[in-house]
Amino acid sequence: MKAYLASLAAGLLVGIVYSLIGVRSPAPPVIALVGLLGILVGEQVVPLVRHAAAGHSITAFVRTDCRSHVFGRLPDGSAPEKDA
Repeated sequence: MKAYLASLAAGLLVGIVYSLIGVRSPAPPVIALVGLLGILVGEQVVPLVRHAAAGHSITAFVRTDCRSHVFGRLPDGSAPEKDA
C-alpha cells in the first residue's frame, strides 16, 4: 500500500510540474522520455550518496548497480531463445 501512495504522490507532483511548465498530459514523447530518464537517474542519487558515505568506490557502483538499473539487461547480439 505504501508503494501505491508514494506512486500517487509522485504522479501528483509531476502533474503539478507539467501544469506549471504548460505541458499537457500525456506529454509529448520526447518530454515524457526525458522525464523518465530523470526518474531513473534520480532514483540512483540516494544509493550513490549512501555508497560514497560508506567509503566504497563510486565508479564500481555506477558500473554495476546504476548501469543495470538504468539500462536494464542490454541485448548481447545473440538470437532470442524460442519458446517450446
